[in-house]
Amino acid sequence: MTGLEQLAVLVTGLGAGVLTSTVGVASLLSFPVLVAVGLPPVVANVSNTLGMTPASLSGSFGYRRELREHPGVTATVIVTCTAGSAVGAVLLLALPSSVFETVVPWLILFTCLLVGAQPAISRRLRRRHPDGEALPDRTRMSPVTTVFSTLVGAYGGYFGAGSGVMMVAVLGFGLDLELRIVNGLKTLAILCGNLLAALIFIFVAEVDWRAVGLLAAGSVVGGYVGARVGRRLPPTLFRALIVTAGVTAAVTMLR
Repeated sequence: MTGLEQLAVLVTGLGAGVLTSTVGVASLLSFPVLVAVGLPPVVANVSNTLGMTPASLSGSFGYRRELREHPGVTATVIVTCTAGSAVGAVLLLALPSSVFETVVPWLILFTCLLVGAQPAISRRLRRRHPDGEALPDRTRMSPVTTVFSTLVGAYGGYFGAGSGVMMVAVLGFGLDLELRIVNGLKTLAILCGNLLAALIFIFVAEVDWRAVGLLAAGSVVGGYVGARVGRRLPPTLFRALIVTAGVTAAVTMLR
């Protein structure tokens, strides 16, 4: 990489770090840049996972207050996404990268639709007691939500682009939590997926360590800044940003 390309990767890491802790589509920024500076796609994907791990780490630290509010949910997200990401990382090394190329953009678009429509759908589906009182808020992950959390973790370990958007949809439908908490859990889920996959890649995959270092240096700052921004975003604006980012990512992948 030339000096200008290295600077581009560093700045990309900063921007992608902010995206990790806010709208969750960081890989759609960082991965194309790594390919553009000359890395082969699989090497770029592996290096991107390693380089973006500090972003989700600093972002999760930035959301530490939110993550402490529901420790049971936090623990479940850690277990499910870590286990899922191990499966996804193995699939990445065993299967051709073209396996999900056709499906992923449409999956992201569908997820964006769910995120945008979730408040209205949840209100319609919200059952009430016979006396008219609303049911208690759901603050524990049901078996169905747990399964979908694991699947998102597997997708995150395999490719990851848009996994944050998917996790927001899963948690939004499965739990009755404030969006700032969902955002923190989403960032933690990305961390779990990246961390285990990164440990596997270090030992069995080809890595461009210069790209990893540059991405990491930018992303660790961007992740923490993004958490500070993310917890202050109004719910409506947050949903709008999630949908916009997801649609942009999907359309980019369809080209």
